[in-house]
Amino acid sequence: MGDRLRFFINRIRERLWVKPLVFSVLSAVIVFLIKMVDAAAIGQLVPAITEQSIKTLLTIITGSMLMIATFAVGSMVSAYASASNNATPRSFALIVADDDSQNALSTFIGAFIYSVVALLAMENGYYGEAGRFALFVLTLLVLTMVIVTFVRWVDRIARLGRLKGTIEKVEKAAAAAIQRRRCAPTLGGVPAQREAEPAGQAVYSDAIGYVQQIDVAALQRCAEKLKVHITLSALPGTFAAPGRALAFISSDAHDVLPVDTEQMRAAFLIGDDRKFEEDPRFGLVVLAEIAGRALSPAVNDPGTAIYIVGVFVRLLAQWSKPVAESDSDACEYDRIAVPELSSEDMFDDAFTAIARDGAGAIEVAGRLQKGLASLASIENEAMRAAALHHSQMALARAENALQLPEDLQIVRDLAGLCSNCKAE
Repeated sequence: MGDRLRFFINRIRERLWVKPLVFSVLSAVIVFLIKMVDAAAIGQLVPAITEQSIKTLLTIITGSMLMIATFAVGSMVSAYASASNNATPRSFALIVADDDSQNALSTFIGAFIYSVVALLAMENGYYGEAGRFALFVLTLLVLTMVIVTFVRWVDRIARLGRLKGTIEKVEKAAAAAIQRRRCAPTLGGVPAQREAEPAGQAVYSDAIGYVQQIDVAALQRCAEKLKVHITLSALPGTFAAPGRALAFISSDAHDVLPVDTEQMRAAFLIGDDRKFEEDPRFGLVVLAEIAGRALSPAVNDPGTAIYIVGVFVRLLAQWSKPVAESDSDACEYDRIAVPELSSEDMFDDAFTAIARDGAGAIEVAGRLQKGLASLASIENEAMRAAALHHSQMALARAENALQLPEDLQIVRDLAGLCSNCKAE
């Protein structure tokens, strides 16, 4: 339930209207709560504040905040469009979820609602002497907060939607997903044998889309209730369709039982798009898309592809690191078998597109070989095998694309260095 709740909270964070709504409600509530200061009978102890001075401040905030909020929305929409056009539409969710921009917009709208409600309350004589003083102090605080937020937000919006900032956000999301999967490579279940074909009653999807999240705890409860074992054949990021089995059920006696699979299907959350949190490979795919767009003839930006090769080396090096026992999640679900992600699949997601699209650019092909050589030197046999395979594939593509013999010789020499790399 914790993972499912976290997943839905992250989806709420991607909704641009949630924080402004919360700030607006809180602003209106605070205006009315200020009335409680009048009940404290401290009117003789506070300085006298004229209604006109408060109304002037509130009028300034009311007149400016709506315009600033409109400007903020326009700037954010432009940043979102820039991220989609310059990077990839798959990065849109990360840009929308930017906390600084959402907080700025929420502050501007909340200040507008606060000033309107407070101005109406003042016009109707809602406050006493102490209440007016409290409202005056709070209005000054709101005005200060708006100014500070606007100055910080201008600096932030100048970077939001820029290509490098988008790449950094995708890398951060991919690194977080990789770290979670490193700590729980089987999602809390037991390892499933990849080589063995799952046997038993299949659980098929009744929806078409991508597996976004799996409630392994719910599957464990179903398995304990029915006294069966469940082997997952679909992980977050898998495309589900009616003919695609999500899991297989086998009984303790190794025979197939005709069980109701409705509750098991409900444990698989399926949607139209892949999500970053539970799907480490998706971050690699999105970064590869950005690199592919940068290498297109219309953009012709090999520097971005070279930078992303470095990002891939960082992410895959993180993936290869052994997990400390204190960070590793214990096996909680002994009746659920889950296949681990393979290094080969992750290398395919990361390097295939760059090797294909950058084969004709010596700077990209050379940096790719250097990056793969770095990964091949890591003390991890699966990682080394995948790096060597992609080094040879990239070399084969370069041999078909590069026309200058000197360029081709450089790539061959670098590929030879990759083949000779030894684990450190």
